[in-house]
Amino acid sequence: MSRSGARRRRGVLGVALSAMMLTALSGCGALGGDDTSGGSGDGTLEKTKIKVALLPVVDLAPLRLAQEGGYFKAEGLEVEAVDAPSGQASMTKMIGGEVDIAFSTYFPFFVAKSKGAADIRLVADSVSASPKSNAVVTVPKSPVKTINDLAGKKIAITDKNTASHLLTVSVMKDHGVDTSKVQWVPMALPNIAAALSSGQVDAGYLPEPFLTQASKVVGATPVVDISTGATQDFPLAGFGALGAFVDKNPKTVAAFQRAMSKAVRDSADRSKIEPLVVKYAKVDAETASLLTLPTFGSTLDARRLQRVPDLLLQTGVITAKLDASSMLAPQAG
Repeated sequence: MSRSGARRRRGVLGVALSAMMLTALSGCGALGGDDTSGGSGDGTLEKTKIKVALLPVVDLAPLRLAQEGGYFKAEGLEVEAVDAPSGQASMTKMIGGEVDIAFSTYFPFFVAKSKGAADIRLVADSVSASPKSNAVVTVPKSPVKTINDLAGKKIAITDKNTASHLLTVSVMKDHGVDTSKVQWVPMALPNIAAALSSGQVDAGYLPEPFLTQASKVVGATPVVDISTGATQDFPLAGFGALGAFVDKNPKTVAAFQRAMSKAVRDSADRSKIEPLVVKYAKVDAETASLLTLPTFGSTLDARRLQRVPDLLLQTGVITAKLDASSMLAPQAG
């Protein structure tokens, strides 16, 4: 074979080998500038930017830490926060396609699933009730002095069939207080202290930071701590998404879960949390230093979450038993 023929043959083999390598690499998702897997090592995320509906509550401090600390970015994920006035509104934005993931107390998620309103999957945990972090409160001039006085009164909640409503019902029943004639008054959390002060309502359910803030501003005092009796350490809130989103974007969901898991671990350092409470929950530094933090979590546990649909069944909000495990999205390792 001539030298020129040999060179041509080597050139053809080189091109063929290069093509094979390119095909193999592209099959692994390792080519180009679109690999946004960050630290996951799982390949390109299906969706690198997602919208999450959030409320102005302390519960979301770990998510804010994940945003500002670069935990989402390290996973190749950008999270855009969309404000919502309540968990119900947050979930409604998700069902309507305005956001990809919604933060809410767990009750609306289970109610929607039970009624067939949407295929809800729970993506990540957020908080459980810790002592003195959620309470039914009143003010000195209110006719309500003890939990027994709540019967037949006007009680402010964020919405019907949410944690504020059903946990108050549960605690009242624990103490033998009639709930049938209570006037439930839905309103946004930031407005409840003023409603108490003006006499628009007799009592109200408040989580932190609104609990400490109302104590400072209008002299609100607890009537009953929610984390007692049947609702002690109750799973309060988490993140949900539609089943179609979870099925279509498993790597994106896993990236969100990993970032949240790291943020929850780092939230044990209160010095990292308080500045975020000041910034996003709109409270002053003194209030942030005084408030009682809930118990943060990220990993979902079906047995613990089963307490939520069980309470919904007990209170008659849903009419058939619902299995919490059927609603859990796969959890990132």
